[in-house]
Amino acid sequence: MKKVVIVTGGGRGIGAATAKRLAQQGYAVCVNYRYRHADAEGVAAAIREEGGEAFAFSADVANEHDVIQLFDATESRFGKVTHLVNNAGILFEQTSLKQISLQRFQQVMTNNVTSCFLCCREAANRMSRGGAIVNVSSAASRLGAPNEYVDYAASKGAMDSLTIGLAQELAPEGIRVNSVRPGLIYTEMHADGGEPNRVDRLASHLPLRRGGTPQEVANSIAWLLSEEASYVTGSFIDIAGGR
Repeated sequence: MKKVVIVTGGGRGIGAATAKRLAQQGYAVCVNYRYRHADAEGVAAAIREEGGEAFAFSADVANEHDVIQLFDATESRFGKVTHLVNNAGILFEQTSLKQISLQRFQQVMTNNVTSCFLCCREAANRMSRGGAIVNVSSAASRLGAPNEYVDYAASKGAMDSLTIGLAQELAPEGIRVNSVRPGLIYTEMHADGGEPNRVDRLASHLPLRRGGTPQEVANSIAWLLSEEASYVTGSFIDIAGGR
């Protein structure tokens, strides 16, 4: 069976590292993006330069029509989608819950939870036995992210519940669903939250005394998708330096 994977939010950070890692393992990769055209095209081009198969496709994965187009385009290009990495997500500037507007909260939930739901549903309706899904959650779902990103943490908690329920629903069909929960990882997302050096500020408080890399997260995602994890479903890997 040809391995065909969609990586949402694949233009930077964990998504980009995951797309490249999976391509090295023989997956044909759809690098999904919404706005970061040049970044996503760069990831796809880098994969092709190394002899892999990849293309970039723009889709708002919180939009049902776009998600269907994303899967259709991938299947038209590479054949049946066999694997999915739900990595797309957003956060906003650090603040307490008291200062979070309804608009912001709804936008975070739509971008992080609705997108995961839509892509999981589409994958569940298309995948066959041997398929696998990994949802990229966050250690924030366990920790709550007080005074920083409670809305983001809540969205990731919803993703965790979706992972558990869908894993149980799809297990009889031989489709596995798991999650990774990154902690302090060196990605551009911290700049979105208003503190580009957040990892450096907090790394010394972790048991491992350092931040993590996107490649370390990508390695765990690749393992969960692989046959080496064939008896693993409904599980979570915390990639958070011991926190």
